[in-house]
Amino acid sequence: MQAKLSVVALSVVAAFALSACGQKEEPKPVAVPAAAPAAPVAKPELIVKLGHVAPMTGPQAHLGKDNENGALLAIEELNAQGMEIGGAKVKFELLAEDDQADPKQGSIVAQKLVDAKVNGVIGHLNSGTTIPASKLYADAGIPQISGSATNPKYTQQGFATAFRVMANDVQQGKVLGEFAAKQGIKTVAIVDDRSAYGQGLADEFKKAAEASGIKVVATEYTNDKATDFKAILTKIKSKKAEMVFFGGMDAQGGPMTKQMKELGIKAKFLGGDGVCTPEFMKLGGEAAEGNYCSLPGMPLEKLAKGPEFREKFAKKFGAEIQLYAPYVYDAVMVMADSMKRANSVESAKFLPEIGKTKYDGVTAMIEFDQLGDLKGGSISLYQYKGGKLEYVETMGGGAMDMVKGAMAEVKEAAGAATEAGKELGKDAAKAGAEVKDAAKSMAGAATDASKEAVKAGADTVKGAAEATKAAVEKK
Repeated sequence: MQAKLSVVALSVVAAFALSACGQKEEPKPVAVPAAAPAAPVAKPELIVKLGHVAPMTGPQAHLGKDNENGALLAIEELNAQGMEIGGAKVKFELLAEDDQADPKQGSIVAQKLVDAKVNGVIGHLNSGTTIPASKLYADAGIPQISGSATNPKYTQQGFATAFRVMANDVQQGKVLGEFAAKQGIKTVAIVDDRSAYGQGLADEFKKAAEASGIKVVATEYTNDKATDFKAILTKIKSKKAEMVFFGGMDAQGGPMTKQMKELGIKAKFLGGDGVCTPEFMKLGGEAAEGNYCSLPGMPLEKLAKGPEFREKFAKKFGAEIQLYAPYVYDAVMVMADSMKRANSVESAKFLPEIGKTKYDGVTAMIEFDQLGDLKGGSISLYQYKGGKLEYVETMGGGAMDMVKGAMAEVKEAAGAATEAGKELGKDAAKAGAEVKDAAKSMAGAATDASKEAVKAGADTVKGAAEATKAAVEKK
């Protein structure tokens, strides 16, 4: 009996077990993590090395730093723009070198940049270092754009790699000679520092001055390291020149004007771009007052992008522009623009594009002639007044081009206005004729209506009369 119950119990348990097994539990959904978005493929980076050379030590170090800052500002902006060439993001780097304004050192650092395989070179500052270095760059096929070397020889050597973004000494010397004549100067003494720049500018000034009827009564020489000029100034004093022209830089020009005053020399002082700086006024002190200098191009404040550049420069470096910084900035931008148009950073590929440049820069609309010189370079004259450079006038090719361009625009606008007036006159005459015709039609319609009204009235009166007559006859 107990055995039977045990069997039954086992059967019941087994039945329950089978029943439980038959009830399948639905699997709970497992949360699958969303696939992470694919990381964007970073574009390859293309390093572009630009060399920059200027005197960073010695008497012209302040000018060298000014040039370097112009280049650095341009490179910072280019990198911020994220320029792409050939599908790669370009990163510009500046390889800065100090040539100490010495031709030998200039060639040494030029070779250093060639060995570093730079894509291009901005500089040098001085003509004396730029000219010998330019052969090394030309032999290596490296494009070179100077923002300050003005001696004509630089671009007259026939190197396809040499360009400059400012007027040369032929243009500047000619304007300075003509300006001296405009001031009524009859006699002049000329001093130069024997550098490629100073001598070149003085030679061009002499040609223009003599062509304008000015007599050169003395020619003296110094060097770009000198600070004492009393010996040569004493000779000049005996010649009673009405003006002293100096071909050189501010480090010599400033002390020279000071010593002129100390020696009682009443002659006016005139110099080129090398002395058109705040440093010249600082070194010359009160003796700088009332004298003149020149700079290639138009004043920054008269250029569309000039004031903005001055503001950016001051904010970035906490300093005022000394001299060539805007030109060096433009030189970097022109080289980058040429790379973009060529879609290549290889020197051999973007070099041909430099010659085709038409770039709206800070300093000018930059275009090059067949030699690599800036087309239509104009020259502006300034006077030192109250510790500042006061703009006097602009002379030379670019200035006339601007005037002609402005005149052409005015003429074109006047022509357009005349044509518009003619068309407006035609439209007005046509509208007047239409109004006249409408009025005539209205008058005609009114006349016809009046005639009809009179006729209707007459007919009515006639009918009434006839009716009255009939009634009377009837009676």
